[in-house]
Amino acid sequence: MQIITQKVQIITVSSHIIIKPVTTKAQLKSFVELAYRLNANDPHWVPPLKSEVYALLTPKKNPFFEHATVQLFLAEQDGRIVGRISAHIDHLALKQPVEQGLGPGTGNWGLLEAENEATTKALITAAEKWLKEQGMHRIIAPMSLSVWDEPGLLTMGHDHSPTVMMGHHKAEYQGWIEADGYKSVKELITYDLPITDGFPPLIERIVKSGERSSKLRLRKVDKRHFDRDAKIIMNILNDAWSDNWGFVPLTDHEIDHVGVKLKPIVYEDLIMIAELEGKPVAFMMSLPDLNDRTKKMKGSLLPFNWAKLLWWLKFPTSPTMRVPLMGVVKDLQNSRMASQMAFMMIEYIRREAVANYGATRGEIGWILDDNKGMVAIADAIESKINRVYTLYEKAI
Repeated sequence: MQIITQKVQIITVSSHIIIKPVTTKAQLKSFVELAYRLNANDPHWVPPLKSEVYALLTPKKNPFFEHATVQLFLAEQDGRIVGRISAHIDHLALKQPVEQGLGPGTGNWGLLEAENEATTKALITAAEKWLKEQGMHRIIAPMSLSVWDEPGLLTMGHDHSPTVMMGHHKAEYQGWIEADGYKSVKELITYDLPITDGFPPLIERIVKSGERSSKLRLRKVDKRHFDRDAKIIMNILNDAWSDNWGFVPLTDHEIDHVGVKLKPIVYEDLIMIAELEGKPVAFMMSLPDLNDRTKKMKGSLLPFNWAKLLWWLKFPTSPTMRVPLMGVVKDLQNSRMASQMAFMMIEYIRREAVANYGATRGEIGWILDDNKGMVAIADAIESKINRVYTLYEKAI
């Protein structure tokens, strides 16, 4: 699969707004650069590294394109670029059960940036038209690009910056999207918690009880065997999340790609694997908040930002840790053992984060709003909701 670059006509939505398919390198550059211009005055927007954005959108660098069809669009008004959107179909998502949120006939759009409501409507109209021409009859959006990237629109938490690998969007987008007939179908929640002083006494007792078990062992990731541990984690993830809403299995190539992408910000004491009778059954991954360092770089590693970033990667400190991924194999889910392992991994990583990285707070998520097990764990450690991302649905 690849980005579609032909057989897509220029769409004149009105006498003032023209939607054009991205077909040239110059247009791709305009697509990427627009986000930096439109969000420049938002103090909480974190400019992503442009090299990462181009890698996301380049078929040879992103294995998502091996099972997806993607079309990028630009909105132009009076010779100016005023908006952008992606329309895409994940062919693995089409094979998923409808009751899990995606399934046959479901396409997506994402990467939305627009100057105003009229431009937003024009872009969404173009994405809907293209998806319908591809045989889709339903849309789940925004999805930028995969469910494993940055799903959902930020609808709560605009008053602070996102942590590493999380999106941030204009507050106005919510009203503009909903006015176009899109209804909320799922909320993705992140939780914030102070970590300096530890957790409530009940959690401490649960952790100590687990430490007395001869069957249960927690270990750190071993970077000397990074490929082995990365595959262990991703295999647990594919199993643990397989019944979740919106789940799409990671391919072997995507698992390898994620490993390569995350390796520079993987620290052994911040990732735990739980083994039960010698078998890996759960994991928890925490990352120091890279956004805290890259925010001032404005998307560029030049002229000397690359050196600053390399230094930080070698000697990382961060007040914030994000837990992006956590999983327990399906056979143990909803058991007391699953909760115990979760609390143990959280506590062990908390200790390391405070002692070795200067962390004072953690962020867990995102978590599906109907994931009762994870919501209960978040409540038990007295964390509070700080951001909500909404996914919308519309029939076309």
